[in-house]
Amino acid sequence: MDVEHRFVDTNGVRLHCAVAGDGPLVILLHGFPESWYSWRHQIAALAPHFRVVAPDLRGFNDSDKPRDVAAYTLAEATADVAGLIAAFGERDAVIVGHDWGGAVAWMVAMERPDVVRRLAILNCPHPAIFVQHMRDNPRQMARSFYMLLFQMPWLPERILGLRGAWLVGRAVERSTVRRDFVTREMLDTLRRNAGKPGALRGGLNYYRALRRNPDLRGGYPRWLRRFLYGDRPLEGVRDRLEDWPKIAAPTLVVWGENDVALGRELTLGMEPLFTGPFAIKYIPLCGHWVQQEQPEVVNGHLLDFLADLIPAAPGVAHQERGTHAEDGRLEP
Repeated sequence: MDVEHRFVDTNGVRLHCAVAGDGPLVILLHGFPESWYSWRHQIAALAPHFRVVAPDLRGFNDSDKPRDVAAYTLAEATADVAGLIAAFGERDAVIVGHDWGGAVAWMVAMERPDVVRRLAILNCPHPAIFVQHMRDNPRQMARSFYMLLFQMPWLPERILGLRGAWLVGRAVERSTVRRDFVTREMLDTLRRNAGKPGALRGGLNYYRALRRNPDLRGGYPRWLRRFLYGDRPLEGVRDRLEDWPKIAAPTLVVWGENDVALGRELTLGMEPLFTGPFAIKYIPLCGHWVQQEQPEVVNGHLLDFLADLIPAAPGVAHQERGTHAEDGRLEP
């Protein structure tokens, strides 16, 4: 599979993108602490049918890394994606996101529905559901305690960057269920990309920028919220599911059931948040790094979800289910 690497200007930053294939545009958004490389299996599977663009999000790997925390709000990342679609000459695209890329994808679908043709989310809860669980679910509060630690300035990136970002590789390796995906090449690429100057700071700044989002206050435990603000309603806080913009684009959620950081319960009760078709596919014996741990299963779900968008070649029938091309080698 031939993958082109190019830089694209969007929303005041320059993003490094891996580009392959031709056809309807599909944007793949990675999470923390990764890069475009986390989508290598999906690029190989989708590129025979689609034009696939996997950017390094701002702050990661080879993309621009603004220093100001304010540059990493979800609003800025949403504008990056909208500009990226325009830069590739399209009005809309299929948006696929994992982890932080999933959070960005949710916001693009809510705030810029005009640019979202289809939406697929991998192991990232809808922000409305996540806020509820951060407020009412002690187990999820404990699982997400690391997000509080990441609010500290400079120290987290200093620690994570020690010994060539050894802790980054170790954290990913220990949180997987399917250990066979953890190869020396994968770990070396992960650590090398995370260890580039400013990359860990940029990735951690997404967590720090959450403080600037009023919706986060809705996720404070009830006792803390009452202590800080009393019983008065908080301006800008969306407490109820009905307060959030509804998503009209057809949406698929793919969820590795053994995610150590995000409980399966975060996938429940989302139906009121959609006006368009919505489906969830659970993958057992799979952790947070779902598209790498179970690439064939994830690729199958994505190709099925997007099957009616695949341009039919003259005189050639659509490929049968279960015969999708898989994972040609992509160089990191």
